[in-house]
Amino acid sequence: MNIQIFGKPKCFDTKKAERFFKERRIKYQYVDLGKYGMSRRELESVRAAVGLEAMIDEKDRDYPMIAYLASDAAKLEKLFEAPWLIRTPVVRNGKQATVGYQPEVWKSWE
Repeated sequence: MNIQIFGKPKCFDTKKAERFFKERRIKYQYVDLGKYGMSRRELESVRAAVGLEAMIDEKDRDYPMIAYLASDAAKLEKLFEAPWLIRTPVVRNGKQATVGYQPEVWKSWE
């Protein structure tokens, strides 16, 4: 298993995701979305796994900035430019991915 957790330092769900994998002694790589963001290929991979709308953080104050973009390509480009608009945590395991706290899915990866 090759787990990556993309998250924000102050996000409670990100902390819960890290705790989930620590408790099971599963190694993971944490990536701070605010500092490093995601590469275009990583974004595409997550979009293919969960869909574009699931990736967008509707609670962010900048949500209207992305909500009114016409095309999915424009929305994906905005997520690349403004990674704080991505709902966290994003947990990747190869081509599989989840957005948000989803321990039921992660258990099926073990």
